[in-house]
Amino acid sequence: MPKFARLLLPFIALGLSAASAWADYPDKPIRMVVGYAPGGGADNLIRPIAERLSKILGQPIVMDYRAGAGGVIAAELLARAPADGYTLHITDSGPMTIVPNMRKTAYNPLTDFTPISMVGGGGTVIVTPTNSPATDLKKLIELMKQKPEAWSYGTSGIGGVGHLAGEQFKAAAGVNITHVPYKGGAPAMVELLGGHIPVLFSSLGAAATHIKAGRIMPLAVTSAKRSTLLAETPTLAESGFAGLDASIWFGIVGPPGLPASVMDKLVPALNAVMREPEVQAAIRKEGYEPMLFTPAEMRLQISQDLTRWGKTVKEANVTME
Repeated sequence: MPKFARLLLPFIALGLSAASAWADYPDKPIRMVVGYAPGGGADNLIRPIAERLSKILGQPIVMDYRAGAGGVIAAELLARAPADGYTLHITDSGPMTIVPNMRKTAYNPLTDFTPISMVGGGGTVIVTPTNSPATDLKKLIELMKQKPEAWSYGTSGIGGVGHLAGEQFKAAAGVNITHVPYKGGAPAMVELLGGHIPVLFSSLGAAATHIKAGRIMPLAVTSAKRSTLLAETPTLAESGFAGLDASIWFGIVGPPGLPASVMDKLVPALNAVMREPEVQAAIRKEGYEPMLFTPAEMRLQISQDLTRWGKTVKEANVTME
């Protein structure tokens, strides 16, 4: 055997060994890290997906809730996890594209994750109590300009999409009202229903039940397109603010450097799951639209949104402690 061939043998063996290591993937349960509490939007979105993905892959998918810091704790965990395909994460625009623009994080959204599959996206909805004098967006802006000190807007917290959507709305409408952040969408909704705040930028899923019950009024959604869940509610663009789009997304990522052999199993499996009508219906029930993206398209979306939200954060001078 020629000398150069003998020199190559260890490297060939190493490559074959690495390939065989993933041949039976997955051969044990997969952990799905969720950066928010059980019962929230991320949890509701991932459960029907995980159930079907588990059947395709032949292994259980176990939820691991790591709530805190707006999803950042979970993202930091993922960035340090082994790149073996047994730790995945449902993340969203907040920790991936908004928070990194407000403070330093222990991860780089563009290099410390492997994009696998988008899940769904959409905006927030601007709502008021049914007894509010602001019966539509035009009237709301008029009242805010007449007496700004009497108006404020609530959100689920500082740096969330509701907060940044509110700041975009303020700038576009030329109003100066106070932001009132809460520790989650549920307490913010309670305050709105109790008459303690006049306006709320809410997730669509959380607001839909109260809208249908006649307890609150939807004035506009902040996404570029109307929501299937609230098809009668106009977008901000349709309400006179052309180009205004404050949308977020949810997606599944892995640690950096997931092997191609793992991706070759995960990506087609998730594509099949995302095309199931029942899964798409479950996503729309939460107020989002299904997003069928390739990993490359998902990475591009992350990059574009980092720039987009960075502009809003800078212009509104939004900071996070």
